[in-house]
Amino acid sequence: MTLSSLNGTDHAGAAQTAPPARVFVGLKIAPEIANQLAQVAGSLQNPSVRPVAPADIHLTLVPPWNETSIPGAIAKLGRVAGQFGAFSLVFQRIGYGPQQRQPRLIWVDCAATIEIAALHTALLQAYGQTDERPFQPHVTLARIRANGHAIVRQYPIDQQLTLMQRVESIELFQSPPRGGSGYRVVASLRLVEAGLRAGGALPVRAVARLI
Repeated sequence: MTLSSLNGTDHAGAAQTAPPARVFVGLKIAPEIANQLAQVAGSLQNPSVRPVAPADIHLTLVPPWNETSIPGAIAKLGRVAGQFGAFSLVFQRIGYGPQQRQPRLIWVDCAATIEIAALHTALLQAYGQTDERPFQPHVTLARIRANGHAIVRQYPIDQQLTLMQRVESIELFQSPPRGGSGYRVVASLRLVEAGLRAGGALPVRAVARLI
């Protein structure tokens, strides 16, 4: 028996017994845009409305799953990032969803451009996931826990937007443990054409930034 075992620090055993991480792939929203959007949800003074913290506002491209190999997940993300260039994310409208009459969310509809739709499809394939629903890119600003219909009548929201963000990276996020809060960016992968325009060397097809 080794000293590390005696001290309870057998790292190999710890790695084998570590629970899977709850992760997902998405786009990090720029802080200045996130703060501006968060003000809308924050203005609704209702206990059933739970706003998303500005730092956690994002656009999901691959829904959450339990991952046992973070390095493997990052490698898959890198392969996809190496196939796409930077693109513009267009924020079109802020309102209630998915259903107007009984909404569960306050969200922002984003334009389903060819670029983001192709990226979404490639990421689903890379992670072995499928989604039969039509792709509707959106950014969640708040979750409505109850009384959605009454909240719609009390706080009508239907606002057209003229916001745009240049997307030059995609992120692997980790969800907080039960009872915790805040998403953690595990890795941020630059889209390959964004890196080339910036003049950075690309020894592989994408550059990973581990957080």
